[in-house]
Amino acid sequence: MSFKRRAWLTLGAVVLGGGGVVSYAVASPSSDGDAVGQAKRPVKVFSLALKGTAAGKRELPRTETQQFSLVGVTWTGVTRKLDGRAQVRTRSLETGEWSAWRDLEVDTDPLEDPEPGMRGASEPLWVGPSDGIEAQVLHEDGSAAALPPGLKTTLVDPGVVTNAEAKAAAAEPAGFVAEPAAFAADVTPSPTPTPTATATTPTPRPSTVPKPDIVSRAQWGADESLSPDPSEYNADVKAVFVHHTDGAPYECTDSAAIVRGIYAYHTTPVDKGGNGWNDIGYNFLVDKCGTIFEGRKGGVDLPVLGAHTYGWNRESAGVAVLGDYATAGASNAALASVARIAAWKLGQYNADPATTVQLKSGATQKNYMGTSYTAGTLYTFQRISAHRDGYNSECPGDGLYGQLPTIRAWASGPVQGLKVASVGGAALSGSTYYTKGAISVKWSATTPGSLIKSFDLLVDGKVAATVAGTATSASVTLPAGSHSVAVQAVHQSGKTTATAALTVVADTTAPVFTANPTLSLRTGTVNTTAVPVTLGWKATDDKALKETRLTSPQTAVFGPTWTANNRTSNSGTASTWSLTAYDVAGNYRTASAAYTPVILQETSAVKTGTWTARSSTSYLGGKSYSSGSKGASLSWTFTGRSASWVVSRASTSGQAYVYVDGVKVSTIDLKYSSTLYRQAIWTKTWSSSAKHTVKIVVVGTSGRPTITTDGLVYIK
Repeated sequence: MSFKRRAWLTLGAVVLGGGGVVSYAVASPSSDGDAVGQAKRPVKVFSLALKGTAAGKRELPRTETQQFSLVGVTWTGVTRKLDGRAQVRTRSLETGEWSAWRDLEVDTDPLEDPEPGMRGASEPLWVGPSDGIEAQVLHEDGSAAALPPGLKTTLVDPGVVTNAEAKAAAAEPAGFVAEPAAFAADVTPSPTPTPTATATTPTPRPSTVPKPDIVSRAQWGADESLSPDPSEYNADVKAVFVHHTDGAPYECTDSAAIVRGIYAYHTTPVDKGGNGWNDIGYNFLVDKCGTIFEGRKGGVDLPVLGAHTYGWNRESAGVAVLGDYATAGASNAALASVARIAAWKLGQYNADPATTVQLKSGATQKNYMGTSYTAGTLYTFQRISAHRDGYNSECPGDGLYGQLPTIRAWASGPVQGLKVASVGGAALSGSTYYTKGAISVKWSATTPGSLIKSFDLLVDGKVAATVAGTATSASVTLPAGSHSVAVQAVHQSGKTTATAALTVVADTTAPVFTANPTLSLRTGTVNTTAVPVTLGWKATDDKALKETRLTSPQTAVFGPTWTANNRTSNSGTASTWSLTAYDVAGNYRTASAAYTPVILQETSAVKTGTWTARSSTSYLGGKSYSSGSKGASLSWTFTGRSASWVVSRASTSGQAYVYVDGVKVSTIDLKYSSTLYRQAIWTKTWSSSAKHTVKIVVVGTSGRPTITTDGLVYIK
């Protein structure tokens, strides 16, 4: 027999009006021992007749069945449409729970060259291992008269392949891909020899892109005795049509069984419960995990004439994604594999997957969107199109249909969404990265790595490192200086794209302290253990200073423009002040200096005139001197680099002159609205340490002549 079916599996969520048939069945072990859980069993196909009811439905009374995982509805008259709605629900073998009602796709592509005895059929629906079924078929207007006769439900158990078939798989010729581990248990080849091809078998052509891994018919367990006719071939492949298969959610370990079940549903002879067609219609099938299965026989690298999209099979190939995508989209893994197989097939004929092509219609019809086609006329299609673009079907569902632009972009290239994610070993300052030399550039892309040939790390426009298309980073050591760094992606098609260049400066020179840490006294409140000071420094870098860190005797981090910071220091204790300057690249230099703040009490001063001693815990050291005598003085002599005079202030406080090394330098007014104690009110700092004398003289201010002094602080 040589009947062929165009678009044999175009399941979608098409809901047709009308009434129907109901049936229910409970599984029990079959007479040949194919009980649930048996390790090895063959593919089995069997059918149950639907009976008419008074309500105009056709239904199947409850009956016991064997285990099955795929179901369809068939009827007498291959050219007759099932003008109605067919639904099934099944009982899970594992849980015993009944599923919701599911529609069967009955508005399928017509058969070409049908033969006597062939039956009309819905598309098969994968339901998972089940032991019970209920079905109903109802005509749109509720009548039974318009329903075709001989309605049956066909049930398929995809079975488990034998050890003998596994041995045959090991003898696959060179060029076939080893079976994925996920299918090792139940995806093995049929022992039946592959039919001899016709004398017009073409020669395989090389492709412009790599061939993806493909699970062969032998590996997924095709019984070739069910498809004895020789293969037919097209002249080329100008386009690829994308489909879906509908069905319940599945595990990827079930994918091979789904393919076997669909194959058995279509190819098992009519008298044994199947449709009696000559082969699977799709050239390839893809599961949600991205595994690609060989569909129609004849050689994956040849332009095999498929039966997938009515009117357009003579110049195309068909790829079906296992699952229902009426609303939700397919996984990225599935999309990537569809893109890979489409790119490879089109690449055999130098066709860019992102372009359009003129196809000659093989039938007069309308597509799903209502576009009319006339047989023998040329029409423009995308190189990667959907079933619904060529035929009146919802396939591949709205979800997957909306993803076709992504498939085209991934298949054609260049790589999409390429961007640098980070530059390890470098720090960003403004728009420039700084490094000591070694960097690791990380990137991301929306195009899957399976479609990318390689990534190049470009330095100053030249390739500095090349990594695989699945890689996400590359490393390089840059010589000193400024460089442009970019990532270039090479698509499997050879098309390239690159990120915008980044400026990366390789810097090995450490910052410089042009002024070492200095400590000077500042105004503020003085305690016997804490003296207010200002820490000063100056750090520069030949490229970019990042920060300066104080590491001793305290810790702090300062920005690159800071040159001073107010702090406190312990009096009477020598402290080493250490600063480390870092540039953006990570180079650093440390500078340190030791300083000791010393408190000179008022009693250590040389005094002239009248001074009165006062005692209070508020004073520095518990005591102070007061004087209202004009011209009374106190003087301290010390060797140091900074000094501050410590006093008390109040609303009645007077004024004092300050002399440094015999020279009057300032007049200080101690008057303040409130009372303050231990105030460093005047300070003086020199560039280096030396011997100095500081003298204060009472001015004798009218009405408030008194001043009270706590002492002098200096830094040595």
